[in-house]
Amino acid sequence: MKIAYWIVTGLFCLMMLAGAAIEIFAFGESVKMLYQLGFPEFIAYVLPVTKIAGVIAILTGYSNTLKEWAYAGFFFDFVLAALAHYFSGVPSPIAAIVMLVLLMTSYTLGKKVYG
Repeated sequence: MKIAYWIVTGLFCLMMLAGAAIEIFAFGESVKMLYQLGFPEFIAYVLPVTKIAGVIAILTGYSNTLKEWAYAGFFFDFVLAALAHYFSGVPSPIAAIVMLVLLMTSYTLGKKVYG
């Protein structure tokens, strides 16, 4: 079960870091996409920073409270992303839903393995 936790969590964190990198290095496109989804421009500055911070909190386990907040923040990020994609008609919400499933799997396995 520990191996499954680290595989799912590692995959999740890699995908989050890749998303943050895309948002940083393709900033203009990121702002356009967020605008199409109905979000203000300042979200494009905050989103990659919070993704990186959340990944650090989950992987280090430095503080259980921070880790819980990171999981909660990612949960709300994916739920809101899925809803924004669905209601705006801009690409399908499938990616957000897949990430939500990975997140919930990582969280559940982490609770079983580490208590």
